[in-house]
Amino acid sequence: MASPAIGDLAPEFETTTDTGATVRLADFRGKRVVLYFYPKDDTPGCTTQACGFRDNYPLIEEKNAVVLGVSPDGQKSHQKFRTKFDLPFTLLVDEDHAIAEAYGVWGEKSMYGKTYMGVTRSHFVIDEQGRIADAQVKVSPAESVERALQALG
Repeated sequence: MASPAIGDLAPEFETTTDTGATVRLADFRGKRVVLYFYPKDDTPGCTTQACGFRDNYPLIEEKNAVVLGVSPDGQKSHQKFRTKFDLPFTLLVDEDHAIAEAYGVWGEKSMYGKTYMGVTRSHFVIDEQGRIADAQVKVSPAESVERALQALG
């Protein structure tokens, strides 16, 4: 499935957070959302990306935005990751990768000659009306943060 393009309505979802709460994308209407997808909790690139959003979070909040991190890891893994790095934003559980599929960032990857299915590191900035304002697919951890900040203005 292709990723949504700028101007498209962001695919709606409902899932569990790292705290066990249920959350829907629609809960954030009226705010901008940086929805970022990462492959795995507590791995080097994912930690770089998460800590980049953490370090810039006051600036992101000033721009009427929130950050939501999404990976296929479960609630306990997300809790550990969030606590270990003092992340001020919510992590979303996507164990069935339905959210990643809806955003076109679940697919075949390869490492060391082995092929497997996984998340492509990416982010989407969603405006106050729920439309895609920026889409960055296959982005490096550091560039993801920089580009999201640029998109927020």
